[in-house]
Amino acid sequence: MDQLLYTIIALLAASVGSVSLSGSLLLLSNKWLGKVSSYLLYLAGGTLLGSAMLGLIPEAAESLPLTEALAWVLGGILFFFLLEKVILWRMCHDENCERQVHAAAPMIIIGDAVHNAIDGVVIAASFLTSTELGIFVTLSVLLHEIPQELGDFGILIKSGYPRKKALMYNLLSGSSALVAGVAAYFLLDTLEAFIPYALTIAAASFMYVAMADLIPEMHKETKPKESLIQLLLILAGVALIAMAVSGHSHAGHVH
Repeated sequence: MDQLLYTIIALLAASVGSVSLSGSLLLLSNKWLGKVSSYLLYLAGGTLLGSAMLGLIPEAAESLPLTEALAWVLGGILFFFLLEKVILWRMCHDENCERQVHAAAPMIIIGDAVHNAIDGVVIAASFLTSTELGIFVTLSVLLHEIPQELGDFGILIKSGYPRKKALMYNLLSGSSALVAGVAAYFLLDTLEAFIPYALTIAAASFMYVAMADLIPEMHKETKPKESLIQLLLILAGVALIAMAVSGHSHAGHVH
């Protein structure tokens, strides 16, 4: 029962919490908002890669042969590539594929809901494996969700949505993590053999977001000082997860 409670708290933090925190950051001046969201994005790059490679894949490989676990990760990366392509195709309205902001808003809400639902399943699967794994996976989700939600807010506001309405739509799409996560908690518990596969897909999701979305965004900044800050925050993110994984392996599994 404690495990279910932890899962629900983590799902609330990752869904409602990330939207609320990103919403509160909107109170900052544009200069500070840009800085804080950028630094969170850099840190998220490290926590996502660390979670995938130091936590989720080794955890899955305890139940699956390593080659099979990696094959599932590869398949997951290709799946997320196709998923993102479908979303981008739906947003294209001319042959040069210049995304129209007004057309983008509904797709942002739908795409965000799907993405949050996947995060919900990931969090549930990680808590069913162990409480420690659940905690650092939730931390990774939270850190990459806040900059993403801020970006979504920006698109909705540019599309003409008032701030309150944009916040409401983001909360609505964020709630899919809670619904999908609680459903997955009960289904995965009865289908325990599926958990290692869920962890590999989670690792694929984290790696894809880090390498396809976050790192290209970081490369837009070329100043040496900013590049050094990026590297240090990525390393800090990896170190955070490495410490959590180390604590997790010493504490053993909590089922």
